[in-house]
Parts: sequence; structure tokens; C-alpha cells
Amino acid sequence: MSIENKQEIIKKFAVHNGDTGSPEVQVAVLTSRINSLGEHMNVHVKDFHSRRGLLAMVSRRRKLLDYLRSVDKTRYVSLIKELDLRR
Repeated sequence: MSIENKQEIIKKFAVHNGDTGSPEVQVAVLTSRINSLGEHMNVHVKDFHSRRGLLAMVSRRRKLLDYLRSVDKTRYVSLIKELDLRR
């Protein structure tokens, strides 16, 4: 993920101006990193160190989504629709 791409994601999902820590932004950035690492894992199947990092990121994203769902269900639903996540 390039820095420009990360800045675009932050601008798109920010709740307010200068927002980088809201759950929406964190989940969107993690989703971008997970997607790029997923492509890497398709090419390098035996890269177990990267697989461990990928699983950690997926777990962190799941926890953030669970938190967002418990705080505000409408924000959770709109985020998973926009990011095209399964749940």
C-alpha cells in the first residue's frame, strides 16, 4: 500500500477532519493491507511469516468490527457494505 493510497483511504472513511484513529479508518486501512498481503500469499504460498502477520491483521480487524457493531450498528452496517466484507 502506497502512502498516497493510505491518505485517500483516510480521507474517504474519516468521521471528522484530521481523523486517523476512528474504527472506520482503522478497518479500512487494515482491509487494504489485508488485500495486498492476500495477493502476496497467492504467489508465495510457503511464506509462513507473512501468513502469521496476515492472520494477526484479520484478527485485529475482526475485533475493531465487533467493537463498532457494539457501539453503533448503523456505522457498522454501512462500513461493511462499503468495504464489501462478508458479514
